[in-house]
Amino acid sequence: MVLIKQLKGYQSYQSVIKNMEKNVEKIKSEGESNEVVWLLEHNSVFTAGSSNSGLSQEYIEKIPVINVNRGGQMTFHGPGQLVIYFMLNIKKRKLGLIEFIDQIEKLIINAFARENIKLYTKKEKNRGLWIKSANGMKKIIFIGLRYSSGVIYHGVSINFKPDLQKFRLINPCGLNVFEISSLEELGIDYSYNRIVKEIKNQMILEFP
Repeated sequence: MVLIKQLKGYQSYQSVIKNMEKNVEKIKSEGESNEVVWLLEHNSVFTAGSSNSGLSQEYIEKIPVINVNRGGQMTFHGPGQLVIYFMLNIKKRKLGLIEFIDQIEKLIINAFARENIKLYTKKEKNRGLWIKSANGMKKIIFIGLRYSSGVIYHGVSINFKPDLQKFRLINPCGLNVFEISSLEELGIDYSYNRIVKEIKNQMILEFP
């Protein structure tokens, strides 16, 4: 059974990644008994994935910039953004990477629907989920994963109410900065606790 764990407080990105990589190695060597999903919020940090064109700086406005081994380009993590880290053996579940992403998007769409919030996919552009607004489609959910020896890790970030000015210092995930938004900025009524609880419920159904 997959352990689903919500970490309290704001977590150090470096520490979380270090512990995640240790756990991934355990899954590879010892099996699915070590499978886990973490839900948490980070201290402010910029991260650059394998598709990033390269960084010339180590800090942006005193916030650290860290190169990481997930897919995708550059993004921001910080308070007000929920990050979900998956550490799962999808090969044994007979899932490919795209099938896994489809499954994750579906469970998040279902969780948000319980709060009467409709999310959209835009697979022709990049993976993640969007909300329709008066000013066009706005991306609030981002996916950046790594696959190694049958195990998927890294994960998903959800913009509830992060500091969007930090996002707009970069081209997050290769998008125009004004394509990025949050539930708070869009004026959408929601319950953070209910959405998180429903995401957990959906994951229990998807990953028994």
